Amino acid sequence: MTIFRLAWLPLLLGLAVSAQFGGGTVTRLIVRDEIIWRVPVVPLHRTPALRWEERKGPKCIAASSMAAAAIADETSVDFLLRDRTRLRASLDSDCPTLDFYGGFYLQSDDEKVCAGRDEIRNRMGGSCRIERFRLMVPSLAK
Repeated sequence: MTIFRLAWLPLLLGLAVSAQFGGGTVTRLIVRDEIIWRVPVVPLHRTPALRWEERKGPKCIAASSMAAAAIADETSVDFLLRDRTRLRASLDSDCPTLDFYGGFYLQSDDEKVCAGRDEIRNRMGGSCRIERFRLMVPSLAK
């Protein structure tokens, strides 16, 4: 009986993670050897007790590690990863203000999203290139 109960544990944890991000999931579609990722956008919760500090981030991230995204401001998007890490993608400076609130698409030839190479595309066809990733580290507000 205990083994049966343990088999449900990953399922319950998966439901908890999907409920945290509003039920939307990152989905993958392959078209002519190109991988297109649809990333849901969730509201960015601001907590007055926490302050987010930017630190050096990676050059690339595995697309399969993305859980959702949040709009930080008109020049950046925060990627929320499955391991609860938050990465801020800074968009190029000549990027027009695009409507990413309904979600956006990432297109790549491999299973990675890389700064300086990949673009975020909205549903209307506009796009912005990712300039760099910054690791967002929470700290207590003073």
